[in-house]
Amino acid sequence: MSELTLYGRSYCHLCEDMKVALEPLRRDFSFVLHEVDVDADPATEARFGELVPVLMPGSPGASEDAGEALCHYFLDESAVRVWLRAHQDVGGQA
Repeated sequence: MSELTLYGRSYCHLCEDMKVALEPLRRDFSFVLHEVDVDADPATEARFGELVPVLMPGSPGASEDAGEALCHYFLDESAVRVWLRAHQDVGGQA
């Protein structure tokens, strides 16, 4: 199953907006959404600073090596759809 990681803050309305905007994609794709509060870890806070929300491909540990963010601040639905389509399970393999 595909995995995405949403880096954000508990008091960030844009973070909540992005999480809500991802939900309709579940009609077309199966994916796990990991949520990471950037303020919970000094290294993660230093990495993202005020650039939240950030949606990264992969799980929290893997997303550090996963390359570029799919989007930040606002959901780029077309970019996320392209990534999910390319990484959807086929015959039990991601």
